[in-house]
Parts: sequence; C-alpha cells; structure tokens
Amino acid sequence: MGVFDIIGPVMIGPSSSHTAGAARLGKMARTILGEIPVEAALTLYGSFARTYKGHGTDKALVAGLLGFPTEDIRIKDSFALAARANLTVSFHAAEKENCHPNTVAFYLKGASGRTVRVVGASLGGGQIHISNIDGYEVEFTGDYYTLITIHQDQPGIIAAITQILAQQQVNIAFMKVSRKQKGAQALMILETDQPIPQETAVMLNAITTIEAVRLVQPL
Repeated sequence: MGVFDIIGPVMIGPSSSHTAGAARLGKMARTILGEIPVEAALTLYGSFARTYKGHGTDKALVAGLLGFPTEDIRIKDSFALAARANLTVSFHAAEKENCHPNTVAFYLKGASGRTVRVVGASLGGGQIHISNIDGYEVEFTGDYYTLITIHQDQPGIIAAITQILAQQQVNIAFMKVSRKQKGAQALMILETDQPIPQETAVMLNAITTIEAVRLVQPL
C-alpha cells in the first residue's frame, strides 16, 4: 500500500469515491470515445444513484467529461461550463444486481457522430475500474499507459500488435482480450510500463484488420 492509497488523491471534495473517482471515470470515458463529447447519457447505480446530487457526483462526472482533473476548482461549475461547451448531459438512476455500489454507465456521442458505451466504478481513494466497453468485458484502471484496439478475431493480429510494441521497447504489464463471437470482432486492452509512442497508433491503424486504436495516458 502506498501513500496515495492511504491519504487519497489531490482533489476537490467532498468525497474521494463520489467526486475524485467520478471525475476520473468521466475523463476516462472521454478518452475512450477519442474526441470531445457533445452528448452524454449517464446511468448511475447503487450508492451513486442514491446520493449523486448531494455528494456532487454529477458535477464531478461532467467535469471529467470536460477533461478536468480531480483537483480542478472548475468542478463545482461543470454544468454551466458543459452548457457553454455545447455538451448535453442527462442522468438516470437505476438498479442493477451484482455490481459495485459506485457504478456508472456512460453513453457518449462525439461531434463526428462516433459513439461509445463505457461502464466503470469508483473503488475509493480516487481509484477506478473500467469493466465494459461497447459490450466487451474489459479490466483496467487507468493507472498504466494503455493501448485499446478493436480488431478482427483472426490469427496473427495479437502477435503483430505486440511485435510493434517490442520494437519500440515497450513492456506489456497486463493484457486482456475480449470477444463476443469467435472469428468476429475483438477488443484488446494492453497496459504497459512505458509510455506508448504516438506513432504506434499510426503503425497499428495501417494494419487493415485493426478497426480502431486508442492510446490512454495514466490518469
């Protein structure tokens, strides 16, 4: 356990779970979308659903969607700033069994028309966990440099991706591949020890069987 785990993050209060974690979740969802969102529908579960207004969770989630860090004093004004940025946000409370009590599902749309669904939870101390992207079961925290790819499920794709990272001296710490159907589309999460060069995305996008690439910096 490190100092961060004991005292939590530098943040705007009142709660590391309901505000700092929420802001990080919003920022991660924005990053996964890959562009500035213009529409956001958020479904809150458990404790988030019951207390999000009183704890400022709603403001923190919107602040994250605007790209603000946990310590940004603009978090308290995020609704007004979202309106100025032409970001439309709606909140919905729902019940769901067997999920973390601080769970949120983001449905985001960018200016280009791109959409994404991201499900994540605030674990406490500002820590987060992303569990689903567009129906794919995933598992990552935003604490590492992360590469996300959507690709065709066929032999050689994972080897090609890891070979490119090896050539750039990037060590893989964790890897998870998820697919909905054999031979169809798959999503891969690679968390690495070193920064992933921007040219990696260019090289991967040149592979015709890779449909989308996202590089995520640690939050």
